[in-house]
Amino acid sequence: MRHSLSLYLYLIRLQVRTRLQYRANLLIGWVAQAFGYASAYGAIWIVASRFERLGGWVWPEIALMLGFHVLGYALGALFTFVQLRRMEELVRLGTYDTLLVRPVSPWAFLVFSGINIEYGGHIALGIGMIVWALPQLGIDWTLLTVLQFAASLISAALLTASVVTTIGAMALVLTRSRYLFGLYFDFWELSRYPLTIFALPLQFVLLSIMPLGYMAYVPVAALLGKPVPLIGDAAPYAAVLAGPVLVVVAMLVWQACQRRYQGAGG
Repeated sequence: MRHSLSLYLYLIRLQVRTRLQYRANLLIGWVAQAFGYASAYGAIWIVASRFERLGGWVWPEIALMLGFHVLGYALGALFTFVQLRRMEELVRLGTYDTLLVRPVSPWAFLVFSGINIEYGGHIALGIGMIVWALPQLGIDWTLLTVLQFAASLISAALLTASVVTTIGAMALVLTRSRYLFGLYFDFWELSRYPLTIFALPLQFVLLSIMPLGYMAYVPVAALLGKPVPLIGDAAPYAAVLAGPVLVVVAMLVWQACQRRYQGAGG
């Protein structure tokens, strides 16, 4: 266990050191990503300002949700997205087979050897929006509220990593999985809006089949004391537990797909 942990930390340090060789490019990438997201959020701000409320949410509440959404996504994706999006290519070219003979888990090697610090722009934007929004909302902070906020953010990161892992695992069985990432991002974009603006069937999908509603809407609604459709008073607990539950699901899916993996030659 200690040896594996040391190896993972070494892989992270090696990857970070490599990325920092080109600091200017990294910084430009951070700024470009932050501006890209900020422009999308600006469009949401225009709509929210025009109608004053969006699904019963005012702009500072929406800004908190957007910041929570992008920060939780970035913290989960920096460990998983780029690495597992390549699973289709790794399987098709036979490169994944070489990971099976290494003395560590293929998933762990992929994740820790490919950590992507290019999500710095996402993280900075998310923190900035949260810091801007919180003072305007008059939240009664207690130790329990702080713990709920932190646990919900960790849960959002775990949720992201779990969904990405599950999609990546599909390549071990289907050979192709990249189209599933396109479907994922369709729902991901919907999940940064208050779910109350959608019809009940779509709310159900975002809280069950593709549970991205737990990334930001449910935890922020619970923090603000807003009613959450379908789950009601269970929202604070669901916001904290969604990520860990999906981690277990992702582990089971990954193991099942790896057992069915037949190699590049079929």
